[in-house]
Amino acid sequence: MNGQNLSQRGRWGSKIAFIFAATGSAIGLGNIWRFPMVVGKYGGAVFVLVYIIAVALVGFTVMLAELTLGRYTQQNAVGAFEKIKPKTPWKIIGFVGMLTSFCIFSYYSVIAGWAAGYFAKTVSGTFKGTVTSQLSEKIFTDFTSDSVQAIVCLFIVVGITTFIISRGVKDGIERWTKVLMPLLLILIIFLAVKALTLSGAREGISFYLKPDFSKLNGTVILYAFGQAFFSLSIGMGIMITYGSYMPKSVNLVSSAGWVSFSDSLIAFLAGIIIFPTLFALPGIEPTAGPGLVFKVFPLIFSQIPGGNYFGILFFMLLLVAAITSTISLLEVSVSYFIDARNWSRKKAAYLLGIIAFFLGIPSALSAGGMKFFTDIDFMGKFDVIFANIMLAVGALFICIFVGWVWGIKTAVKEIHSGNPRFNIRPLWIFSLKILSPIVIIIILIFIKKIISG
Repeated sequence: MNGQNLSQRGRWGSKIAFIFAATGSAIGLGNIWRFPMVVGKYGGAVFVLVYIIAVALVGFTVMLAELTLGRYTQQNAVGAFEKIKPKTPWKIIGFVGMLTSFCIFSYYSVIAGWAAGYFAKTVSGTFKGTVTSQLSEKIFTDFTSDSVQAIVCLFIVVGITTFIISRGVKDGIERWTKVLMPLLLILIIFLAVKALTLSGAREGISFYLKPDFSKLNGTVILYAFGQAFFSLSIGMGIMITYGSYMPKSVNLVSSAGWVSFSDSLIAFLAGIIIFPTLFALPGIEPTAGPGLVFKVFPLIFSQIPGGNYFGILFFMLLLVAAITSTISLLEVSVSYFIDARNWSRKKAAYLLGIIAFFLGIPSALSAGGMKFFTDIDFMGKFDVIFANIMLAVGALFICIFVGWVWGIKTAVKEIHSGNPRFNIRPLWIFSLKILSPIVIIIILIFIKKIISG
C-alpha cells in the first residue's frame, strides 16, 4: 500500500472514536425500528433473553474475529482475505461481504428516508392535534406511495452519508459519530424516562421484561440470533474495515465488548420506549408490523401533553440512528476502492453513492410508488436475501477462516497486542471454532422457516 492509500484510508484518532463509530454502525434501525418489532412478534421478554445470549456468545465472537482480521491486515474486507491467503478463492468472501453491505445500504437508506420525511412532517406540525389511527395510516400510505417524496428522501440520506464518508475517517466518520452517538444516547434515555411515566406502562414493562418460557421455541431462537447478526453489523465486512483503522495499542477485546454492550443497551432502551407506550393505549398491538413506528407513533404522540415535541425528538433519534449505520455500510465499499483501485476517497464515495442511489430507487418505489415493484415486494426480497441469508453466510465463513484457515495462534497473538492477558481466550476459541459455526449452520438450515415466519 502506498502513502497515498494510507492517507486516504486514515486512522481512528482514539479508542473512544472507534467505539463511537462502531457503535454507530451497530445501532440503527435494526435496534430502534426492527428490534421492538420482532420482540413483539416473537415472545416478548423471552426473545430479549435469547437475544442477549446470542450477542454474548456468537455476536461478540464474530465481531472480535472481524476486528482482529482487519487490524492484522490493515486492509479492507476483500484485501484482508487476499493478504493472508493470496490467489485463493477466500477473497470471494470479502466480495460477498462488500456486496451485502452495499445492497443493504441501498434499501436501508429508503427506511432512513422515511425517518427523515417523518421528522420534517413532525416539525411542520402535521401530527399536531388529534390524530386517529385511520388518519395516521393514511398519512403513512400517502407518504410511502408518493414516488417523488420517496425518491427525494432517499437522495437526502444517500447524499448526507456520501458527504460524511468523503471527509475521511477523522474529519468525516469520527467527527460526525462523536456528535451523533452521544446525542442519540441522550435522546433515547429521555424518551425512555418519558415512556415510563405513561399510564398503563407497567403492563408493557411486564410483557417486555418478564419472560414467559412457554413461548420459547425454535422460531424465537432463530429470529433472536438473526437479529443479533443484523444489529451488530457482523458478516458483511464492516468490522473488518473499521478494525483496519485501529492502531496496535487498542484493546480489541474491550472494544468489541463495549460495542456489543452498547448495541444491546440501545436495543433494550428502545423496547423501554416502545412497549410501555404501546400498552398505555388500548387497541395498539406490539405485533403491528414494519409500519409500527411510522403508523402508530404519531397517534401516540398526539395523545401525550407536548407530544409534538416528543415526536420531533423521536424521529430525530430514528434518523440519527439510521445515518450512523448508513455511514458504515457505504464505507466497506469505499475502503475497497481506495485500497485496491487507488481511488481517492472523494471519488470512491461520490461514485458509489450515485450507484447506491439508483440501486435504491426500486426499493423506494416498492411501498406503493410503482405497482410493479410493490407487487413483487422488491425491498422485502432484498432484505430476505441480504439481511437474513448473506449475513449468516458471512459470519459462518469468518469463523471458519479465522478459526481454522488463518490459524488461531496468529489471531490470538494479534489480540494480545493491546491486551496481553486476554482472560477469555479459551471460551472465545471454543465459540469461534465450534459453537458459533454450529449455531449459524443450524440457522441456515432453517432459514426457510425464519423467512416464512
